[in-house]
Amino acid sequence: MTLKTTLKLTAAAASLAVLAGCASTSALEEVRMTAESAQADAAEARSMASQALNTANQAQRDAQAALQLSEQNREEMNRMFQRSMQK
Repeated sequence: MTLKTTLKLTAAAASLAVLAGCASTSALEEVRMTAESAQADAAEARSMASQALNTANQAQRDAQAALQLSEQNREEMNRMFQRSMQK
Protein backbone atom coordinates (compact mmCIF):
# COMPACT_ATOMS: atom_id res chain seq x y z
CA MET A 1 0.00 0.00 0.00
CA THR A 2 1.11 3.44 -0.71
CA LEU A 3 1.21 6.31 1.71
CA LYS A 4 -1.63 8.03 -0.14
CA THR A 5 -3.91 4.96 0.16
CA THR A 6 -3.06 4.58 3.83
CA LEU A 7 -3.93 8.22 4.48
CA LYS A 8 -7.24 7.83 2.64
CA LEU A 9 -8.15 4.72 4.65
CA THR A 10 -7.16 6.44 7.89
CA ALA A 11 -9.27 9.48 7.03
CA ALA A 12 -12.24 7.26 6.17
CA ALA A 13 -11.87 5.34 9.43
CA ALA A 14 -11.63 8.58 11.41
CA SER A 15 -14.75 9.90 9.68
CA LEU A 16 -16.67 6.77 10.57
CA ALA A 17 -15.50 7.00 14.19
CA VAL A 18 -16.63 10.63 14.41
CA LEU A 19 -20.02 9.79 12.89
CA ALA A 20 -20.48 6.91 15.31
CA GLY A 21 -19.64 9.24 18.19
CA CYS A 22 -22.19 11.79 16.99
CA ALA A 23 -24.84 9.11 16.65
CA SER A 24 -24.14 7.97 20.19
CA THR A 25 -24.25 11.53 21.48
CA SER A 26 -27.53 12.27 19.71
CA ALA A 27 -28.99 8.98 20.95
CA LEU A 28 -27.97 9.84 24.50
CA GLU A 29 -29.45 13.32 24.10
CA GLU A 30 -32.72 11.80 22.88
CA VAL A 31 -32.79 9.41 25.85
CA ARG A 32 -32.08 12.31 28.23
CA MET A 33 -34.89 14.37 26.72
CA THR A 34 -37.28 11.42 26.98
CA ALA A 35 -36.32 10.90 30.63
CA GLU A 36 -36.82 14.59 31.42
CA SER A 37 -40.20 14.51 29.72
CA ALA A 38 -41.17 11.45 31.74
CA GLN A 39 -40.09 13.17 34.96
CA ALA A 40 -42.16 16.23 34.07
CA ASP A 41 -45.17 14.04 33.32
CA ALA A 42 -44.72 12.20 36.62
CA ALA A 43 -44.49 15.48 38.53
CA GLU A 44 -47.67 16.71 36.85
CA ALA A 45 -49.44 13.43 37.65
CA ARG A 46 -48.29 13.68 41.27
CA SER A 47 -49.64 17.22 41.47
CA MET A 48 -52.98 16.19 39.97
CA ALA A 49 -53.23 13.24 42.36
CA SER A 50 -52.53 15.52 45.29
CA GLN A 51 -55.27 17.91 44.16
CA ALA A 52 -57.68 14.99 43.74
CA LEU A 53 -56.87 13.75 47.23
CA ASN A 54 -57.47 17.21 48.68
CA THR A 55 -60.80 17.42 46.87
CA ALA A 56 -61.81 13.96 48.09
CA ASN A 57 -60.87 14.85 51.66
CA GLN A 58 -62.95 18.04 51.46
CA ALA A 59 -65.89 16.08 50.06
CA GLN A 60 -65.61 13.60 52.91
CA ARG A 61 -65.58 16.43 55.47
CA ASP A 62 -68.64 17.97 53.80
CA ALA A 63 -70.44 14.62 53.81
CA GLN A 64 -69.66 14.12 57.50
CA ALA A 65 -70.99 17.60 58.30
CA ALA A 66 -74.16 16.92 56.29
CA LEU A 67 -74.68 13.60 58.07
CA GLN A 68 -74.23 15.25 61.45
CA LEU A 69 -76.70 18.00 60.54
CA SER A 70 -79.18 15.40 59.30
CA GLU A 71 -78.92 13.49 62.59
CA GLN A 72 -79.45 16.71 64.56
CA ASN A 73 -82.53 17.53 62.47
CA ARG A 74 -83.94 14.03 63.01
CA GLU A 75 -83.45 14.31 66.75
CA GLU A 76 -85.15 17.72 66.80
CA MET A 77 -88.08 16.38 64.78
CA ASN A 78 -88.42 13.44 67.16
CA ARG A 79 -88.49 15.83 70.14
CA MET A 80 -91.09 17.98 68.42
CA PHE A 81 -93.18 14.90 67.68
CA GLN A 82 -92.89 13.76 71.31
CA ARG A 83 -94.00 17.20 72.53
CA SER A 84 -96.98 17.21 70.21
CA MET A 85 -98.00 13.74 71.42
CA GLN A 86 -97.91 14.84 75.07
CA LYS A 87 -100.44 17.63 74.56
